[in-house]
Amino acid sequence: MKPTLVLVGRPNVGKSTLFNRLTRTRDAIVADMPGLTRDRHYGQGRVGDKPYLVMDTGGFEPVIKEGILHAMAKQTLQAVDEADKVLFIVDGRQGVTAHDRIIAEQLRKSGQDIVLVVNKTEGMATSVVTAEFFELGLGAPCAISAAHGDNIQELADLALADFPVIEDESPTVHHPKIAIVGRPNVGKSTLINTLLGEERVIAFDQPGTTRDSIYIDFEHRNKHYTLIDTAGIRRRGKVFEAVEKFSVIKTLQAIEDANVVVLMLDAHSEISDQDAHIAGFILETGRALVLVVNKWDELDGYQRDLVKRDINRKLAFLGFAELHYISALHGSGMRHLLPSVDRAYEAAMAHLPTPKLTRALIAAIEKHPPPRGGMSRPKMRYAHQGGSNPPLIIVHGTMLEHVSETYRRYLENTFRELFKLKGTPLRVDFKVGHNPYADKKPAPPTEDELRRAHNRRRRNRKKYGS
Repeated sequence: MKPTLVLVGRPNVGKSTLFNRLTRTRDAIVADMPGLTRDRHYGQGRVGDKPYLVMDTGGFEPVIKEGILHAMAKQTLQAVDEADKVLFIVDGRQGVTAHDRIIAEQLRKSGQDIVLVVNKTEGMATSVVTAEFFELGLGAPCAISAAHGDNIQELADLALADFPVIEDESPTVHHPKIAIVGRPNVGKSTLINTLLGEERVIAFDQPGTTRDSIYIDFEHRNKHYTLIDTAGIRRRGKVFEAVEKFSVIKTLQAIEDANVVVLMLDAHSEISDQDAHIAGFILETGRALVLVVNKWDELDGYQRDLVKRDINRKLAFLGFAELHYISALHGSGMRHLLPSVDRAYEAAMAHLPTPKLTRALIAAIEKHPPPRGGMSRPKMRYAHQGGSNPPLIIVHGTMLEHVSETYRRYLENTFRELFKLKGTPLRVDFKVGHNPYADKKPAPPTEDELRRAHNRRRRNRKKYGS
């Protein structure tokens, strides 16, 4: 089993920068401001034959007993409980602070193995910069620079020295990755916590609580899933902070990385243009979709009818997606959510045999032939599958450049209904057959052909006169 290294420290000491170094990724958002990371963030790394898990945490404020900083501290303490080794990061340029002493005392009480990491030591003498940190009583400090990559290899070797080499890793198992997306404060983190049965991510009654995309593996009824908690997406004109812009980019990347997207709407707010824009981006990326209306238990019958009419009017283009009315906070209406995700995933990954596709194409043409394009009608000969997630069907024939978008949608709906592809977009592309003689120039006539043509003309002149 892979050892878990947990990064702990006060705000803005470079935990997320070190996380990116240890995982060799840019998964964690990094900026020169405190309190950027809030939830536990997992990543994977490897040193030689030793793979490991790394967990990034928010700035640790153990003395604060309320608000979002208290929620972040609870997340950090849970991470420490899960750790095989704790990397306690301090700032070498600021020296030992009272905050560092409080954290060190808290970590000693946990009983976990601790490596003291002095960050931001580039250009400084190691013996000098680490000397004062011995007073924390956590052993010899390891001096690094996460931003410049100094001594990262030595730190990884030190942290993993007590763990054996893992020879055989379990094979990669493909399972649905589910991105939970929507506007700020619609209940995305609450939904994830309810599905997991624990406070895995911070759910706070404040827009913008989630800033990074958090990947969480879990199992339900012997099925494996990966949930992706994302930051809320606001209209472009209301995004001012650079951090929020990075959060939006992370959310869009999570949509592209997912197999199924759960688009959450707030039952208390009317369907906005932003909701439609998010849905449009999901369709552009071709991701399977499940639509969820949250906070449904707080509405009366008249308000529910208004919401349903609003959805039918503004999100009619999502008719292929299954729709659920839920309360993420109380867990009502969620029993059928994961089965809908399973159906959408299976539809997105479906294998469509060429003979069945071709028969379906012929039946669709017989029922409703394509309209003429100019002097001739497009001729469609056969169809085959060109890809999945989303399913792509390629139709071959001639004059297909004249097929209208309306007829393309007719074919998409026909294939979706016939193959029961509920919950996923479907794309139909047309490929015109190549005429092998189109680019060939006629060969010059031979001497015999020229002689015969000359004799024909001479006989005609004798017969009909010149």
